[in-house]
Amino acid sequence: MITNWIETTSQKYPLFIGQGIIKHLNSIIEKVQLSPSSILIITDEKVGSYYLNDILGLFQNRKNVYHYIVPCGEKAKSIDTFYRCHTYALSNGLDRSSLIIALGGGVVGDLAGFVASTFMRGIPFIQVPTTVLAHDSAVGGKVGINHELGKNMIGAFYQPRAVLYDMNFLQTLPFDEIRSGFAEVIKHSLIHDKTFYHLLKSNVNEPNELTLSFLQSAIEKGILIKASVVSQDEHESGLRAILNFGHTLGHAIEGYLGYGNISHGDAVAIGMLYAIKVSEKVYQKDLGYMTFYTWFDKLGYPVNILRTLPSNELIKWMKKDKKVKSGEIRMVLLFEVGSVEIKSVSEELLLSILLEMGE
Repeated sequence: MITNWIETTSQKYPLFIGQGIIKHLNSIIEKVQLSPSSILIITDEKVGSYYLNDILGLFQNRKNVYHYIVPCGEKAKSIDTFYRCHTYALSNGLDRSSLIIALGGGVVGDLAGFVASTFMRGIPFIQVPTTVLAHDSAVGGKVGINHELGKNMIGAFYQPRAVLYDMNFLQTLPFDEIRSGFAEVIKHSLIHDKTFYHLLKSNVNEPNELTLSFLQSAIEKGILIKASVVSQDEHESGLRAILNFGHTLGHAIEGYLGYGNISHGDAVAIGMLYAIKVSEKVYQKDLGYMTFYTWFDKLGYPVNILRTLPSNELIKWMKKDKKVKSGEIRMVLLFEVGSVEIKSVSEELLLSILLEMGE
């Protein structure tokens, strides 16, 4: 079991990563100096069917252990599900000494973390991510739910007390979910580490090369890149916004199609291709767009999806991005591999590139 530390201005907490480490959950709760009066596990239907009984078995000597199962997918990040979680917690007598465990992917982590941040004005929670994608969302303290008018528009910055990443959970993931999560790993390399990017590019050119052993080292590296950024800007007042590379269009695609109708990683992959294309226009330089396009195509990302989507509608959704200021769209652009900048981009340029990529 490898231990790394995530440090922000508000909290320092451990990240544990390895195979089979879930068995240490009780000792980790003690290690982070928690003595919970009760524990609430929030998970979804699919993850619960695989792992909930195992987790409950770890707590057989504890009293007041509860679980609440939410629907699978982005539809769980709703105000109704959020409210039902609170109702369940209150009905079962959770108090300010209780602990919430988020067992699942990014959706469950975001939802459970937001429940924890608001229940009795904040109780501790532990992230137990079960997907590749959640390597990004489980660290950094962004928690929240969706609004029909925008993704993650209701939420908070609230750090977990620990993150426990058991790689064995990935064994039950379908490949589509692994590919989705790998997009965020690629993102971390592009915004921060050229050497890491070349490592990914040279080792993964076919879907079957995304092996568990390679993913563990790549995920750990991705998490440490994110942790480095978050440690400098916990509340996204500046630098942290670079973690949104690919998300301006990615979130727009998700919003237009309906949350859950395309995976977050697939949408972000297309968003990164778009951001690279925009960057080439803005900086007047060749960043190797076609190399990225070919690579993403080989890995199975829907590289031609913009041919089926209305460009004007996507622009409307992009205007709902949280980086927008005074109606002006601001994007994370790739200056070169390993270096990005946040720049305002004209709506005319953005639309013309959408139309070009949609041909």
